[in-house]
Amino acid sequence: MFLDGQEVTRASASGAFVIGFDRDALPDAMVRVVAPGGESVQVLQIAPAHYDIQHIRGLGGRGRGTASPELEARIAWETRRKREALDSRADREDFTTGFMVPLTYRRVSGRFGGQRIYGGVPRRPHYGLDLAAPRGTPVHAPAGGVVTLAENGLLYEGGLILIDHGQGLVSAYLHLSRIDVLRGQVLRQGELLGAVGATGRATGPHLCWRMTWRDRHMDPMLMVGAQAPA
Repeated sequence: MFLDGQEVTRASASGAFVIGFDRDALPDAMVRVVAPGGESVQVLQIAPAHYDIQHIRGLGGRGRGTASPELEARIAWETRRKREALDSRADREDFTTGFMVPLTYRRVSGRFGGQRIYGGVPRRPHYGLDLAAPRGTPVHAPAGGVVTLAENGLLYEGGLILIDHGQGLVSAYLHLSRIDVLRGQVLRQGELLGAVGATGRATGPHLCWRMTWRDRHMDPMLMVGAQAPA
């Protein structure tokens, strides 16, 4: 399967494939599917979304301090671990069954795609959906998949789980107070992942739920209830 002229994925044995579009995707994309019986080309229209943008004025000089060599080494090591897990390309099609929200009881405390602009300088958008819930609230797998990372004590994410649902569609669960799965474990939809916490860089107990497809940041709520055509 080709996206805008670049081969990006191959269909599963049943013929299913998934593609994702980033927060700042262009308004159209050309998809070309090549099969033994021929090929099909379709131009997709990408509907624009509206994000929470905050303009912060008068602060200025929000520079970061210099990190120690030890801290820089830790950040580099954690970045490599996360990069390896995000690069997973499991030969699975769990994405075809649809997704559920990983928390039964929650309050949306931060929407996907929000961004702050300080003195005209845009900061990195928030690529997660923040779901506030009491510490210890169970977190469940929204769809089946294989665990590619299950780590406690990360600097920014605290307790972090990454799950590959097939073909590089990876979901992430940040700030967990407890992790109940292991790297390499195969999950079914609804299985217990861990519990809500406030570990890492978090100001209060919540689950930051993220989703990427091959480095494209996606709003995970768009996958809730979505299923492959019959």
